[in-house]
This record gives sequence, structure tokens and C-alpha cells, in this order.
Amino acid sequence: MTMLGLKNQEKVAQRGHKLLKDKQDGLMQEFLKIVRKAKQMRLDVEQSLQQANAAFLEAQALMPKSVLENTLSVPSQTLSLHVKTKNVMSVRIPQFELNTFGNALHYGLAQTRGELDIAIKKFAKVFQLLLQLAEVEKSAENLAFEIEKTRRRVNALEHRLIPDLKDTLKFIRMKLSETERSAIIQVMAIKNLIEKQEKAKRVSHD
Repeated sequence: MTMLGLKNQEKVAQRGHKLLKDKQDGLMQEFLKIVRKAKQMRLDVEQSLQQANAAFLEAQALMPKSVLENTLSVPSQTLSLHVKTKNVMSVRIPQFELNTFGNALHYGLAQTRGELDIAIKKFAKVFQLLLQLAEVEKSAENLAFEIEKTRRRVNALEHRLIPDLKDTLKFIRMKLSETERSAIIQVMAIKNLIEKQEKAKRVSHD
């Protein structure tokens, strides 16, 4: 009964190991895909940030410092960030939703130049790209954590639980074989004893 129970445990462990291994492989594929995406997005952010900085420096060079400071001193736009999550292979993947209220180009156009408008629009684009990059990198972080957790469980099954079950089953089989051999020897000894007794009885009758 113990051996049958251990055999069932071994089958369950083997099945669980395969499922976890498949999950680990799927998570790794998803992780690598997201990492490649994050790498490209980071390049896009850096390029857009350089363009926005260049546009702002151009506007700064063409406008009086006092006018530029007055124009940008009062914020006219507020932001609201909502975070939702979706489940991908038991991993919570964040989804950021940005809501903006107001107009960043609130200032009077008479005293400012078009270069400032261009710079502000470029910075707004950079902010959106940064938000998308944060979403992707957080997804990669969560996936990496789940991959590590799954890897530990796979290793525990592969290197500890399943080998321990196999060793225990091997030990039980060995003990059963010893018991079986011992029982056979006892039966043979009893048979020989009976045969000797019967032979002795026949000799005495003769």
C-alpha cells in the first residue's frame, strides 16, 4: 500500500514538473519578447528626449528669459494616472492609463514663439513614451520574479522530491524482494522438512 501511494505521488510529481517546466519556458519566451520591446522603446525615449531638449533650447535662445519664465511658471494642466492589471500566465501585468485635464499651451501666443509650442508638444510625447516604457519594464520585472519562483519549484521537484520518491520506491522494492526470497526459503525448508518426515514414516512402516 505504501509503494502504491508513493507511485501515485511520483506520477503527480512528474506531471507537475512537466507543467511547471512548460510554464517556465512560456514565461521565458514572453520575458525575452518584452525585454526586446523595452530595449527599442528606451532608444525611442532617448531620441525623443534629445529632440525635445533641442527644441526647448531653440525656444529658449529665441525668447527673453523673463517671458519664458512667466510663461512656464503657472501649471495649466493636471494629470491623473490609473493603473489596471491583466493576468498573463498567472503574472499580473500592469496597464497604465493617463488622463490629462487642461491645456499645456495655455499662454498667450502674442509674446511667445512657435518653437516653444513645438518643444512642449515634444515633451508631452516623451512623457507618454516614458509611461509606456515604465509599463513594459514593470511587466518584465514581474515576469522575471515569476520565472525565478517557477524555476525554484521545478528544481525542487527535479532534484529533491522526485529523486527522493524514486529512492524510497527502490528501497521498498528491495525490501519486498528480500521478504519474498526469505518467504521462498522458508517454504522450501518447510517442504523439505515435510518430505523428510514423510520419508521417515515410510521407512518406519517398512
